[in-house]
Amino acid sequence: MSQAFAAVKAEEEHLLCRSYSRYPLAVVRGKGARLWDVDGKEYIDLLAGIAVTALGHCNDEICAALEQQAHKLWHVSNLFYQEEQLELARRLLSTSHHGKAFFCNSGAEANEACIKLARRYMRTVKKRDAYTIISLGGCFHGRTLGTLAATGRANLSEGFTPLPEGFVQVPTGDLEALEAAITPATAAVLVEVVQGEGGVVPLPGDYLRGVEALCRRHDILFLCDEVQAGMCRTGKFWAFQNFGLTPDAISVAKSLANGLPMGAMLATDEMAKGFGPGSHATTFGGGALTSAVAAKVVEIMQRDHLADRAAALGGRLMGKLRALQAAMPDKIRDVRGLGLMIGVELTAPAQGLWEELLRRGIICNLSHGVTLRLLPPLNIAEADLDIFAAALEDILRG
Repeated sequence: MSQAFAAVKAEEEHLLCRSYSRYPLAVVRGKGARLWDVDGKEYIDLLAGIAVTALGHCNDEICAALEQQAHKLWHVSNLFYQEEQLELARRLLSTSHHGKAFFCNSGAEANEACIKLARRYMRTVKKRDAYTIISLGGCFHGRTLGTLAATGRANLSEGFTPLPEGFVQVPTGDLEALEAAITPATAAVLVEVVQGEGGVVPLPGDYLRGVEALCRRHDILFLCDEVQAGMCRTGKFWAFQNFGLTPDAISVAKSLANGLPMGAMLATDEMAKGFGPGSHATTFGGGALTSAVAAKVVEIMQRDHLADRAAALGGRLMGKLRALQAAMPDKIRDVRGLGLMIGVELTAPAQGLWEELLRRGIICNLSHGVTLRLLPPLNIAEADLDIFAAALEDILRG
């Protein structure tokens, strides 16, 4: 541990709540798919702020859009009409079948908006006292009390109970269990097409289509959490588009503003009838500054066909990793993912392997102690992915 890093670490322990398990790294600068620490060491960033800086750190076009808007208008609240919100809404809605947008500040808030709209739509439009939200085992929907209840993980809710009622969880992959859980009080089913925090687990297309079919049969809402998997990461603009799904609403965040805190809910025109003036609100959500940046993000993603690029690069990387798995089945249990959302599950605890990758200047995430989670910038150079694959092979063979 260098003196510079030790000083930063000590200062943090003195000043901040200890709610994070930090990596042994103090970052001071970023550009593209590269980060530099307090000692000047360079790293390949395959985490991108947990799928956030999808266009890379300090992207020149994003910086220019930010600077231009910073000299025009930052914040006036949602009491005013704002052109920046409308431009972002036009661009976002052009990517899906949804007709209305609601802007907020995070993925948890976006999921809260989906949950609240589902309940209010059922009660005010459908005239049914339906409020229960069904979620799936292995999911992660956020850390507010409501989204913790939807997530249903005891280790995350320890000390925060009682959680809000009205949430039911069923085993993933079991359509019979899902149908058995549907009652007259059910408002919606909430799913992640790819369970990111769960270890990068893509759900089977037949199962997802079965979930939507059950929702339609029982006249309840079908919601997709696109917070981590959305915005070109899985090879389509939205993960649900890989399987021909038509969710009534989706939650969006992470890469939406490439690092500025922003979330959104996209809903069909029909479901959006559940909201009226004053029914839901946010002070900061959809401010002019973040909206202008997010609109530029969507513009670049569409212009540069980054969904197609994610599909191509991710496919090539997974091909290499699966070849490595075939050569070393005693070391790699599974390689899974969609596009540039990839999980490499090892057969043994992988903390030491992750630490060695970090020592070699490669940043990724370790999920559940055994799965390397890769969420690189969508415009990362293919050579950087090759460096990771070669380093992983070298470490495993060593």
